[in-house]
Amino acid sequence: MVATDRLSAFDVILPTGIPQKGRVLTQLSRFWFEHTGHIIASHYLSVDQTVIDQAIIAAGGTVSAELSAALDGRSMLVKKARALPVECVARGYLSGSLLKEYKSYFAHGGTITLHDVALPVGLRDSDRFPETVFTPAAKAYTGHDENVSFAAIVETVGAETATKMRDTTLKLYGFAAQYAWARQIIIADTKFEFGYLDGELILIDEVLTPDSSRFWDRELYSPGKPQASFDKQFVRDYLETLDWNKTAPGPDLPEDVVANTTAKYREAYRRITGVDL
Repeated sequence: MVATDRLSAFDVILPTGIPQKGRVLTQLSRFWFEHTGHIIASHYLSVDQTVIDQAIIAAGGTVSAELSAALDGRSMLVKKARALPVECVARGYLSGSLLKEYKSYFAHGGTITLHDVALPVGLRDSDRFPETVFTPAAKAYTGHDENVSFAAIVETVGAETATKMRDTTLKLYGFAAQYAWARQIIIADTKFEFGYLDGELILIDEVLTPDSSRFWDRELYSPGKPQASFDKQFVRDYLETLDWNKTAPGPDLPEDVVANTTAKYREAYRRITGVDL
């Protein structure tokens, strides 16, 4: 798996990349795979470029010095699994698409039931939920993934697998959220993907990165409004100031927006791992 520096916004791949983004995603995934093995096995094998080069050669490929250098740091050797067509999303805070859903239920009092969880009326943007909310989605290979009920996931993958994915998602989120909290990052929500290998359910894809999660700055957390984040929200906010119809081709990004976005990705990595990239 190779993570590039390309960045998409509003489903459009922008012409300007974000330097170091691919390295952050790869190395942060490596970190989390290594730290969550006690919860579930994963497809992760190595990010050592020498090991990756040897695997390419063993599979019949050729590796030039240029290719090896281009892949170094942003590539991850993994085991091939049968991916399940489900995104498992854990939400600890009210934000994103769930905020829109929540607001649509304000016509009545009492509680609001979303995705089988009863939530109190009156929560604000970025408020913490009383308990983590599991919101699965059916994967779409074009366009947006579609939020679906747990019952729909049961129909897709079976009750046993659906239950295990849900329970594992909540365990992974709980562990990671507590770990990140101690390092001044709030993981507001995140998504996991799973697959089967040799009859065993395993964790696949990337995991707990700024691309698959909302990372907020705990030091600046203030519910009732959008939060300072360590992801591409900085780019989205800039794009919202432009006269752009959000269709391809996307606009070029100015140097300061690129530099600030790179800095946010790297700061997330530094806070979580304790080292600079």
